[in-house]
Amino acid sequence: MKVDVLLGLQWGDEGKGKIVDVLTNNYDIIARFQGGPNAGHTLEFDGIKHVLHTIPSGIFHKGIVNLIGNGVVIDPVIFEKEINALDTLNLEISELLISKKAHLILPTHKLLDAASEHAKGKNKIGSTLKGIGPTYMDKTGRNGLRVGDIKSENFDAKYNKLKTKHIELLKFYDFEYKLEELEASWFKSLETLKKFEHIESEHYIHNCIKEGKKILAEGAQGTLLDIDFGSYPFVTSSNTITAGACTGLGVAPNQIRDVFGIFKAYCTRVGSGPFPTELNDEIGDHLGKVGNEFGATTGRARRCGWIDLPALRYAININGVTQLMMMKSDVLSGIDKIKVCTHYEFNESGTRIDYLPFEDNNNLKPIYKELKGWDMNLMDLKNLSDAPSEVHEYISYLENELNVPIKIISVGPDRKQTFFR
Repeated sequence: MKVDVLLGLQWGDEGKGKIVDVLTNNYDIIARFQGGPNAGHTLEFDGIKHVLHTIPSGIFHKGIVNLIGNGVVIDPVIFEKEINALDTLNLEISELLISKKAHLILPTHKLLDAASEHAKGKNKIGSTLKGIGPTYMDKTGRNGLRVGDIKSENFDAKYNKLKTKHIELLKFYDFEYKLEELEASWFKSLETLKKFEHIESEHYIHNCIKEGKKILAEGAQGTLLDIDFGSYPFVTSSNTITAGACTGLGVAPNQIRDVFGIFKAYCTRVGSGPFPTELNDEIGDHLGKVGNEFGATTGRARRCGWIDLPALRYAININGVTQLMMMKSDVLSGIDKIKVCTHYEFNESGTRIDYLPFEDNNNLKPIYKELKGWDMNLMDLKNLSDAPSEVHEYISYLENELNVPIKIISVGPDRKQTFFR
């Protein structure tokens, strides 16, 4: 048995958590492979909304192993809050394992993140201020603290050494902070982290593959936020693409089977950065309001726009997507004419291209094709076959243009509002 990968194809917020939750019973293990509490995976069932930041989205299914992989960065304080929130539900949740090689977010990482973003002023990148970037910087700089260090005899010395380094860096910023309270809650939260089994996750994964167990690798953020292939520098600090599952879990490339690409029926983006199909009009407001487009982690309003086929093809190619899943189809209801970006006009000469170039994507002019919209409220559908013909035409058009089958259509936030094709 090989590993399936599920990830976002846009700028995050595509609805990955919901689909992982829907698919979980087909797997033995759900494994997060990158990112940290800058991700917010929202799940809704039994009329209750749940937001997970670090814990894999299969946690609500009894008998499933959930693994936080080595590529993830963990804030013990946020992790503790997630565990406490799960405890209040009185649900029998599944087993949770944590890689010893996952890096820890320190209080000073969050201070550095905030100080750096504050110093950028109008040029800020839209960081979630969760300390993700500074933590990955220490990881690549070979200074980081890992989960496996918590139980070592010299943990305090390692912590103080890294903290001292961060305090020296903070002197370069005009930024006031109070560290004592942050440290107190951080060290307290380590006790919760210690309650869970810390493992050599790559060996665990290898053995599970040999035993024929089914594994789903869960990505965070989206392809267009990838540190290498996203809209740099307005990106996250990790590899959000399929290759990130290899480095974030220790899975060999030839062990990847299906790649599930999640996308919205339109586009959204949180924070700064290029967004060629962004709508600053009534339709953009409609998408934001009906789609409840607010970041699950930051609460910030998401920017909204039409679906972007050049960007989607780019993401499909980079990830090797084998199946597509379209989310929030219901949000397009009530729009008379739905537009689809098919190409861009690039630079003053009006050169037409169908790919994302290296150059400044703020100057790309989208070229649109219009499709007929529909009025029906799709959230009330019991069968996809009962949807208006315009819905099926929209799906078929996208499927033909992207040359990958669309296997799942979501028409609402609840588990039950999911149709398999």
